[in-house]
Amino acid sequence: MTDFELWLASPAKQPDLASRQAALERQQQLTKPAGSLGQIEDIAVTLASLQANENPSVDRVQITVFAADHGIVEEGVSAFPQEVTGEMIRNFSRGGAAISVLAHENNAQLSVINMGTVNKLEPLTNVDDARIAAGTKNFLHHAAMTESQCQQALLIGQEHIEHVYNSGIQLFIGGEMGIGNTSSATAITCALLKREARYLVGPGTGLDSDSVQMKANIIQTALDKHHQQLDSPLRILHYVGGFEIAALVGAYIHCAKVGLPVLIDGFISSVAALLAEQICPGTQVWFLFSHQSAEPGHQQVLAELNATPLLSLGMRLGEASGAAMVLPLIKSSCALHNNMATFSQASVSQ
Repeated sequence: MTDFELWLASPAKQPDLASRQAALERQQQLTKPAGSLGQIEDIAVTLASLQANENPSVDRVQITVFAADHGIVEEGVSAFPQEVTGEMIRNFSRGGAAISVLAHENNAQLSVINMGTVNKLEPLTNVDDARIAAGTKNFLHHAAMTESQCQQALLIGQEHIEHVYNSGIQLFIGGEMGIGNTSSATAITCALLKREARYLVGPGTGLDSDSVQMKANIIQTALDKHHQQLDSPLRILHYVGGFEIAALVGAYIHCAKVGLPVLIDGFISSVAALLAEQICPGTQVWFLFSHQSAEPGHQQVLAELNATPLLSLGMRLGEASGAAMVLPLIKSSCALHNNMATFSQASVSQ
């Protein structure tokens, strides 16, 4: 087996059941009716098992945005021109994007990795250049990437997690930026769930109803063209995916292998999470799901993952912005779990 195959074949780490049980028992002793904080209690208990610590914490959070361009944009599937991907990377670098503001407000480390913009970018602060190619190919006519490029993108995600995990972070959030990437994410979802594009396509960056219909037709034509090749999650990623989506998949898989909790963002990040689980079963146990986006396909992806998102705010920005909005909720969950008095400490009758 190759090193890549050995990595994929290695199992996901198992959560710590003893820490989970200890956290559950602590929840029963806190000065509140059992279960009265609902999902807030579940967050703390889950994190306790994932961090192997009865007192979970998310003081050290890494947010990484993977960015790349998509050849399918040639077909007019986006309301924005392709140049916006590179321009937004510059905006991330300057601190002007939504995720830049949210990362700063949450005292989280923000990294941006250029996986493949159409044009080369100048050196930028806090942006790593891992450019594989000038965007993917147009998957209406060709496989989006070669098998080698797909593996390269997966391993960039893996290597990034190896690096940040060794720095001692407690939670990872992955984001994406790429004009046209809702088309790739929708095509992946259709292939994985065996659904027609018309049931999953959404407005992405803001298409009108006629453009959404055109987008559905283009995606369905591509799926029909590549039908025989879409016979595994990896091949689906290879044929209709994106460099940044593949990097997210690689990052999520490696988080599970090293034992690093992940907070999943919206539609595209959830599609990457579904791919990660199908490529390496057992990966999903390391995921918390932040919110349900406004993209029509997101609800179906969450249902396939049997995932319950914490919030539903009608967001569809990407960039990990929805997950970052949930960070204060998770921090509050940990604070309540760790700092509330028990019945015995407060001399309160159970």
